[in-house]
Amino acid sequence: MWTLAVVFGSAALAGLITIIVKTVPHHHHPHPPPDNYTIALHKALMFFNAQRSGPLPKHNNVSWRGNSGLKDGLSDPAVHRSLVGGYYDAGDAIKFNFPASFAMTMLSWSVIEYSAKYEAVGELAHVRQIIKWGADYLLKTFNSSADTIDRITAQVGAGDTSGGSMPNDHYCWMRPEDIDYPRPVYECDSCSDLAAEMAAALAAASIVFKDSEAYSRKLVHGASTVWNFARLQRARYSSSGSDPAKFYNSTSYWDEFVWGGSWMYLATGNSSYLQLTTNPKMAKHAGAFWGGPDYGVLSWDNKLPGAQVLLSRLRLFLSPGYPYEEILRTFHNQTDIVMCSFLPVFKSFNRTKGGLIQLNHGRSQPLQYVVNAAFLAVVYSDYLEAVDTPGWYCGPNFFPTSALRDFAKTQIDYILGKNPQKMSYVVGFGDRYPKHVHHRGASIPKNGINYGCKGGWKWRDTKNPNPNTIVGAMVAGPDRHDGFHDVRTNYNYTEPTLAGNAGLVAVLVALSGEGSGVDKNSIFSAVPPLFPAPPPPPSPWSP
Repeated sequence: MWTLAVVFGSAALAGLITIIVKTVPHHHHPHPPPDNYTIALHKALMFFNAQRSGPLPKHNNVSWRGNSGLKDGLSDPAVHRSLVGGYYDAGDAIKFNFPASFAMTMLSWSVIEYSAKYEAVGELAHVRQIIKWGADYLLKTFNSSADTIDRITAQVGAGDTSGGSMPNDHYCWMRPEDIDYPRPVYECDSCSDLAAEMAAALAAASIVFKDSEAYSRKLVHGASTVWNFARLQRARYSSSGSDPAKFYNSTSYWDEFVWGGSWMYLATGNSSYLQLTTNPKMAKHAGAFWGGPDYGVLSWDNKLPGAQVLLSRLRLFLSPGYPYEEILRTFHNQTDIVMCSFLPVFKSFNRTKGGLIQLNHGRSQPLQYVVNAAFLAVVYSDYLEAVDTPGWYCGPNFFPTSALRDFAKTQIDYILGKNPQKMSYVVGFGDRYPKHVHHRGASIPKNGINYGCKGGWKWRDTKNPNPNTIVGAMVAGPDRHDGFHDVRTNYNYTEPTLAGNAGLVAVLVALSGEGSGVDKNSIFSAVPPLFPAPPPPPSPWSP
């Protein structure tokens, strides 16, 4: 009887507790609303979906885009192999490998450092898909299964209109899906800058995809092949004055050697790459010691500032010492100087009255340089904080790491609408943004009509807003007086680019969410221990 009483009593008590728990109201603390940087990040990534070439994936989520460029490479009798895929560069349908490779490298760098942030906002799978789409195309542009090659593809499509009325990607104004004119392929057999940047892109992507061993190995092999080609055939890819030189002219290949060699070392752990990138002669050729007006300005043409930040990370986190220390210390010191130059107190660069830093000295299309600098500032501040360093010196003056984040925030806030125009320069963000973006696909309605090469000119020249919103596109930006003309035919104001949006995505994810912090170790996953293992302890002493 006692046993039964205890059992029934316990059951009754448990039931009573359950009823109380279910009836007492629960106070769930809702997640805070996403900040502006997170909202803008979601949109900025969508730009890459709108730029895809080839057969589009099922869930591309850009309703006005369709399959395009399905004969690229195959229709050029001199090449006759598939170059289907990749990304269109800007408002045209040309595929430029040089800036596209830089864009993929920047996106991969941001994922390696901030994968947790991407995951927190539900964009990690998306950005990995974007990188893979670009990397898969780059592997098509040379014989990536071979160990040695003698040529690579530099460009698909043509933009030079000096030849008159010959249809091409700049003369015509057509949706990419409707293109019916020949699209030539430009190849090069001596193009160190392009090949080294492609190696950087593939090497960085291999770290992003290290969880997929076979694919990561494939990327590393392709990177090694194209890197060896870069080192053996020394020349600028644009030196011949061909079509690529008119739009993305490279000024040097030495900065790509330092940048690409850094990524090759991080992807493989092979110390020969680190020996090369820290060779004083290499640094000298890359312009590390002579400054100049564009010193410290990271862009699709100048990779040295990015390489210096990357190698400063190596010194801060791993401190490899001799024989690398001399140049690593130099790069680290120069990175500090570059960071000082971004601060308004030093006036190294002019600023507009609205506060936008003029990294390209008042020339057009400024925003692509601003977002890159803002990313470098945030990621470097996160590096310092990760090693418990509260700031850095600019001469005798000490500045906290928060100064770098403040710089980045003021610049990105300007881009997102805190400017004299009260306009967001990221399409789809905020209430007021450009409506006449210089972009063929966005400006022509998807209505089943092929308007032809010149028939599309009416959509180019109309003053009506674009019928399609190219969400997330960061346009070229305002002039040095904070002025902006939302005019479709003026690409210096309204044209977006892959390289520009890659820098935007990188800095947005770095600023997004609460707190800060990089992944300390993933970037070094392939790097072996830099020092020999200590000997085992002696056996216990016995009398």
